[in-house]
Amino acid sequence: MQLMLNKVFLCVFSVCLLFVTAETSCNRSKSLRSARVRKVMEENEIVPDVLDVTPTHLLEVKYGDDEVNLGNELTPTQVKDPPTYINYPFEANDFYTLCMTDPDAPSRQNPKFREWHHWLVVNIPGKDICKGEVLSDYIGSAPPKGTGLHRYVFVVYKQPECLNPTEKQLTNTSGKHRGNFKIRDFAAKYDLGDPWAGNFYQAEWDEYVPKLYEQLSN
Repeated sequence: MQLMLNKVFLCVFSVCLLFVTAETSCNRSKSLRSARVRKVMEENEIVPDVLDVTPTHLLEVKYGDDEVNLGNELTPTQVKDPPTYINYPFEANDFYTLCMTDPDAPSRQNPKFREWHHWLVVNIPGKDICKGEVLSDYIGSAPPKGTGLHRYVFVVYKQPECLNPTEKQLTNTSGKHRGNFKIRDFAAKYDLGDPWAGNFYQAEWDEYVPKLYEQLSN
C-alpha cells in the first residue's frame, strides 16, 4: 500500500513539475519576445517617431504567405490588399483599436506629412477586425519613387470602453485627410493608454505604386 502511495505521489509531483517548468518556459519566451520587440523598435526609431513606448505584445500580421516581422522588407505588390491574418492577445469582452501608419511620408529624410495613415479601425470586439468600425479604409504601401524604404507600423490599443469617434470616415479611393496624422494623439484623445501590440515592415517603390496612385485619384 505504501509503495502504491509513493508511486502516486511521484506521479503527481512529476506532473506538477512539468506544469511549472512549462509555465516558466512560456513566461521566459514571452519576456524574450517583448525584449526583442523593444530592442528592434527602438533601433529603428519607431520609438520615438511614432510611439512613446514600445507595445506590450508582438502583433502577428500576414499577407497570405508573407509575414510582417519587425522591419523585414515587403513590396507594395505584396501588401496591396489588407492582411489576411492578424493576431494579438485579447479578451473577448474588450474592444481594440488597430492602426497602420507611415511616419516616412514623403521620405524618411523629409517626413513633412508624418504620419500618413493607411488603416484605422476602432471598436474591434476581441480580434474580430471585420466587426470593428472602420474610420479609414485600408490602403497599401505607396512610397514615392526614389524615396527609399518607408516604415509601415501596425499598432493595436486596448480600449477602456466602446468609442464614439468624431473622425471623418475615409474611403480607399482618396488620400485626403490621411497625412499629418499622429496615432499617439489619437490614442491620447480617446484615452487608449500605452500601445497593446505592434509590429512593422519596410517597403520602397515598385511597379504597383502608380496603380495605387491612380486609385487614389478617383
